[in-house]
Amino acid sequence: DPDSGDNGLLLYSLVRGQTDEFDINKNTGQIFTVSVAGKAGTFHLEVQAADQGTRGLTARTTVSVTVDSSSSSNIVVLVLNQKINVVERNSAEIQRVLEEKLGWNVYIVDVYSKETERQAKSNTDETQVKIIVFDEAHQEVPAEDVKRKLREQKGAIEVELEKVFSASVSAAIGEAPAAAASPELVAAVVLGVLLAGTFVAFLAYVLLGLRRKRYRGKHGKRDLVKKVEIMEGIDNPWAVDKNGSLKSLEKPEHMNN
Repeated sequence: DPDSGDNGLLLYSLVRGQTDEFDINKNTGQIFTVSVAGKAGTFHLEVQAADQGTRGLTARTTVSVTVDSSSSSNIVVLVLNQKINVVERNSAEIQRVLEEKLGWNVYIVDVYSKETERQAKSNTDETQVKIIVFDEAHQEVPAEDVKRKLREQKGAIEVELEKVFSASVSAAIGEAPAAAASPELVAAVVLGVLLAGTFVAFLAYVLLGLRRKRYRGKHGKRDLVKKVEIMEGIDNPWAVDKNGSLKSLEKPEHMNN
């Protein structure tokens, strides 16, 4: 707003939408989350900007916020017998068909193919569509409930998708990829391995030290015996003779030669 004073001072507010999940900074218009734990999908928020002049002019716009739950345990995989590039191009229509037949809000998390790395996308005839479904309160619908509804509506879904792809369509439920370990769990495992390794190294050090000590003690005794035997075989200047007097320190005459 190019006006000056109160006529140019804008305040922002959420006039429609899920205000329990989101809030807005009234001075800057920045939208931030309040609580979206366990929720997913696209939230549509209506934002109003109002100046503070006498006439109080306002303007509104819709902001769409998508919450990605790619790590959710309620992800369901729908396998379509279509090329991945065609599925990607028609993802919006696939979402519409699923929402109509399931009666819930559907969010497409990912579109991929197991053959993507080995074959060109245009040659892949089977595509996996990872979806997560949420109710009107934006709470995740359990995966088993989604699968049950997909089975019930399988025929109707295939008929509608045939209109989208202009070809015969087979829709089957696939297996969701195993969830990756959380960083906390990975850190705990790594720490456990490091502690175990440290303990083993310490134990080995202690055992090796004891072994060396025993070895030294055993061989030290042998060396001492050898030294005593050697000492007994030479003239000891401090030895005493039979009558108790000290032996002479002089070497015998035959030793001088």
